[in-house]
Amino acid sequence: MTHLPETVPGSLFAMVLRPDLDVVAAMVPRGSRVLDLGCGDGALLDHLIREKGCDGTGVEISDEGFHACVARGVPVVVADIDQGLGDVEDDAYDVVILSQTLQATHRPALVLQEMMRVGRVGIVSFPNFGHWRLRWSLAARGRMPTSRSLPYRWYDTPNIHLCTIRDFETLLGHEDLLTLRRVLLDERGGPLSGTRLRRPNLLAAGAVYLVGRSTP
Repeated sequence: MTHLPETVPGSLFAMVLRPDLDVVAAMVPRGSRVLDLGCGDGALLDHLIREKGCDGTGVEISDEGFHACVARGVPVVVADIDQGLGDVEDDAYDVVILSQTLQATHRPALVLQEMMRVGRVGIVSFPNFGHWRLRWSLAARGRMPTSRSLPYRWYDTPNIHLCTIRDFETLLGHEDLLTLRRVLLDERGGPLSGTRLRRPNLLAAGAVYLVGRSTP
């Protein structure tokens, strides 16, 4: 269910993760049991398994993504995360990842509840629809905006529940979840820096959250 390529061209012998996935990977402790929901082509899981010694499993609904994971040798199952994770036991994983996928789900609150049920912590990343460029484009042109992180047009986009940073933090509050760490992203997907950190909902193009339960 991820909707951006997970790798960017590197050498002939290696592929480089997208900058936002580097941020996600840095939040995953070495040797963790990891479940990646909407794992796409499996590049992130492949990295975590090879470079950090993680025990990883992906969940993907698309045939293309599933076959890409199989080709990489990444463990993957086909499932629709909008239907919940009923086959997975509570606390089965140390970390559950939802990378650039939340906005493409039909039931984002349920998906968030389920990922926090089966994982001790969650990592969620998403594009910020409150970013100033998107606001300006909509106000000035009167048309649904596009950007590097939201490249699709309104009639072919897989993104059906776009949100802002404030929206997501409100959802965390409603679900009684805590922000353990937050990394704001620039328009290229790397960590935001400088004075732009002061107004995240306006100036960040996206964010990565490490999320925990309010009670153990």
